[in-house]
Amino acid sequence: MFKKKSIISIVLAILVCFVFSGCGNKVTENKVNTTKKETTAVVYPLKVVDSYNRTVTIEKEPKRIITIAPNITEGIYALGKGGNLVGRSDYDDYPTDALKVASVGSLLQPNIEKIVELKPDVVIASTHFDKAVVKKLEDLNIKVLVLYGEENFAGVYDTMSKLGQVVNANEKAQSIISKMKKKVADITEKVANAKKPTVYYVAGFGKSGDFTAGKDTFIGNMIEIAGGKNAADDAIGWKYSVEKLVEKDPDVLICSKFFDSKKGIEATTGYKDLKAVKNGNLLEVDDNTIVRQGPRLAEGLEAMAKLIHPELFK
Repeated sequence: MFKKKSIISIVLAILVCFVFSGCGNKVTENKVNTTKKETTAVVYPLKVVDSYNRTVTIEKEPKRIITIAPNITEGIYALGKGGNLVGRSDYDDYPTDALKVASVGSLLQPNIEKIVELKPDVVIASTHFDKAVVKKLEDLNIKVLVLYGEENFAGVYDTMSKLGQVVNANEKAQSIISKMKKKVADITEKVANAKKPTVYYVAGFGKSGDFTAGKDTFIGNMIEIAGGKNAADDAIGWKYSVEKLVEKDPDVLICSKFFDSKKGIEATTGYKDLKAVKNGNLLEVDDNTIVRQGPRLAEGLEAMAKLIHPELFK
């Protein structure tokens, strides 16, 4: 997912950073008609009202971009603008080409001096980017955009669309969104009449506490879209208890394929005796594709649906 830190660190530092708060952010933009063959080029200067309700003017197409969020970095590469990336956060590791780009530090407290040194045309961040850091950068005459959408697929489409406008890649953005929508629709149709097994997503376990995707989380919602019943639909947020998990004894457990999560779960009291573990239904997923609300999110949904309903994807 990111650098190899503990599962709990990810829950507290990353999942929280990407649980969107549904701010309904708007962008003042040039009208783009995707149903007709008209130009999709952006006319600059472009005024953007970002997720902190700040109006930011992008004077010209940015050629030097710093991204401080894994989902935004993935979006920049998906839009074909990876060559313009001059800085990224420590956690931005996909695609692998991103690792060749200079790091400017953490998501919440990036290195201001390094950012200034890289002379970006714009810095693009995402959820919960510290407003104090925004002010510091603005005081140094560095443009900052904070872009995120609601915690659902519509929010991801919105973010990708706005990102496409900012970097002058409207047509590519709309193509990505269209393909994502089709994949989500195909999956939804495929699992529509299937029996729903109970599914528990293991976000954290063991001595540091038990964490999962509650009913108000996007991953919890993705379980339902993928044809499962979220076993933790009685919880809000991420905290859970092994006692409740044992009581639920879900049909399927899904965990990260990183950090040796599966081995740890199989050896942990409470978890190791669950029927899902005993029956071989402790399944692994690349959780980058379901935690990062970026262009790979529909792929993450498909991966989850294949785990829950392998019989439908033969």
